[in-house]
Amino acid sequence: MKLARFAILGTASLLVTTLSLSSYAVETLKPASASNSSQTLVANSQPMAVMSGNFMAAEKPTTGTAKIVRENDHYYLELDAAFSTSEQGPDLHVLLDPEEQPPQTYQNINNAINLGKLQNYNGSQRYPIPDAINPSEFKSVVIWCRMANATFGYAPLRVVSNTSRL
Repeated sequence: MKLARFAILGTASLLVTTLSLSSYAVETLKPASASNSSQTLVANSQPMAVMSGNFMAAEKPTTGTAKIVRENDHYYLELDAAFSTSEQGPDLHVLLDPEEQPPQTYQNINNAINLGKLQNYNGSQRYPIPDAINPSEFKSVVIWCRMANATFGYAPLRVVSNTSRL
């Protein structure tokens, strides 16, 4: 009997605490009134495409579009939903290359920027570009197999006119 009463009291206490926290959260998250000028709302920056290109096959069929977008003062490489490449590469990476047509095999990989391992063989994906990198210095996006030192496909990049919002 005492155990049952203790359980009921514990449950009631938990409910009161939850309701108190809920009402606090509602009060805290209410939008600021128009007359309250001490709070400033910061608009979330919309992604803007700055460069774009369509993939071409090199060693393997590669399709889709690559875009470099700017969002909140940072750059990202985005591969669209139509992106696809061969699943035969065990160690695929995404590179930014200063040449419009990258080499089939790299003798000097130091000129390219490796954005990391390819996340998926197909579909949309996003890669952050380090802030120290100026995307305008690169002319193509490359899908590269590190193990075989082979360019699977690449997308020559062009500046997007009128910097369109996505």
